[in-house]
Amino acid sequence: MIESLTVENVALIERAEIEFGPGLNVLSGETGAGKSVILDSINFVLGAKADKSIIRHGAESCSVHAVFRVSENDPVFAELAEQGLDPDEIVVIARRFRQDGRGDIKINGTTVNASMLRRVTAHLVDVHGQSEHFYLLSEANQFRLLDKTVGAALDGQKEELGQLLEEVRRIRGELKTLGGDEAERGRRLDILQYQIDEIDRAGLQEGEEERLTEQRRFFSNVEKIASALSGAGQALDAEGAAIDGLRSARHAVAGLASFGAEYGELESRLENVLLEAEDIGETLHALFENTTYDEREAQEVEERLDLLKSLKKKYGASVGQIFEYRKAIGEEFELLSHSDEKFAELSAALASDYKKVYRLCCEMTEIRKKEAERFCARVVEQLKTLNIKNARFCVEFAPYTEQDAERASADGLDSVRFLFSANAGEPLKPLSKVISGGEMSRLMLAIKTCMTDSNGISAYIFDEIDAGISGETAKTVAEKFALIARSTQIVAVSHLAQIAAMADSNFLIYKEETGDGKTRTRIRALEGDERLRELIRLLGGSADSAAARSLAEELLERCTQYKSSL
Repeated sequence: MIESLTVENVALIERAEIEFGPGLNVLSGETGAGKSVILDSINFVLGAKADKSIIRHGAESCSVHAVFRVSENDPVFAELAEQGLDPDEIVVIARRFRQDGRGDIKINGTTVNASMLRRVTAHLVDVHGQSEHFYLLSEANQFRLLDKTVGAALDGQKEELGQLLEEVRRIRGELKTLGGDEAERGRRLDILQYQIDEIDRAGLQEGEEERLTEQRRFFSNVEKIASALSGAGQALDAEGAAIDGLRSARHAVAGLASFGAEYGELESRLENVLLEAEDIGETLHALFENTTYDEREAQEVEERLDLLKSLKKKYGASVGQIFEYRKAIGEEFELLSHSDEKFAELSAALASDYKKVYRLCCEMTEIRKKEAERFCARVVEQLKTLNIKNARFCVEFAPYTEQDAERASADGLDSVRFLFSANAGEPLKPLSKVISGGEMSRLMLAIKTCMTDSNGISAYIFDEIDAGISGETAKTVAEKFALIARSTQIVAVSHLAQIAAMADSNFLIYKEETGDGKTRTRIRALEGDERLRELIRLLGGSADSAAARSLAEELLERCTQYKSSL
């Protein structure tokens, strides 16, 4: 149950502290007093998305602090442990949100994120308001609600089905490795054969791309290369050029060796340079003679490089990677070419597993149908006490066959929808087509009454679920609240005197102008005569009217006697 709520700087609330009690807690007040702010604050601390509009004007941030008390066997204990938080009978949640859009959340002093918060609070509180009616119109939500009523009866089948589906995924993975079914395998073999042939035909060689690239550069610059070689040759061996000069120099010093060793050494060096220059000249001449542009060869180089580019685009970023890819697809081709026996074995195992999946799904459907029948009967009984005398309510199951086993999930193959009829002679139809707002409120209350002992929730919050009802129906709704509140705490925002009179704790929400001319929302617990005056207001009477007071006292006495009889 929620023990206390502290709200700071939310909308018109500067600061408010509420100490909730066990049983039925009713919040009432004039329209526009700020009852929705209290519900917004609760939703905020439970993990609802927040924006800056929630922060009181002039404040830098807002915060909500909630204290919950739970029992050791409460599902929230396991959730806290799973989130790495220390389980405790007291769960303290604090959430702050600032103008810059940032915030922080703590559970028992440990910082958590919004997702972790929502997973924890899902086990603490069930919030239902008029906008929540849409929840029950979703067939997916109807399915989840049905499974909540079934509870642990499906645990064995779900565990076994989960293991089977894991095995199915493994087998399908192996079959995919083998190319899938026979047709898929044939298509894969054709693709692999084409790729193998394309790579093999290319006759790739390591280092080939570098060599071809060098050849392309040569053909692209052949004129420049020829001109450079010719110029260099002319500079060396043209008439009067470098070689002639070297010869003249050598001749000039030829007769000086007898005058000293250094002159003989100089002549030898000039001889060596001359020989090297003559050799270079011959090399330049030979290179120049071979520097010719072969158009056909240049075209072949371009075509070969284009082929390499195409293969790299498909099979790898380099010739080495293409070779690696060729090896891999060759091994896959060999595997697929000789996989018939393995494929048949896996296919037989998969077919057998799908039969088991179908059998388990059928078992789960039968369990759900039996529980659905009991659940619907209980809901109809509750609806009749809520003045829908001719109510009919059932769960429709969509059919499926063994061929549908391939689409099974851990929840089986069931797809359900709730059908409802409020009037005699009218056929059962989906909720969205037949149900009014008032009927939906009563249907939700009937469902929650039937699920009080099975959903593991320690507190219900109802936001004006009594809208659109009055008279005898209002009395019955109040009695349902009292019945639920025997085992599950309820916090309800209500305009009905019948519900306020049935409360174990009453709170008044009101607006007040402060000394600085600003308006603030306040909340206070009501006791004794204050509670009686609020009942008179809800009944539409005057606080000074003896008849109105007598009516309120009588209503309060009847509710007290009813609660005592439970």
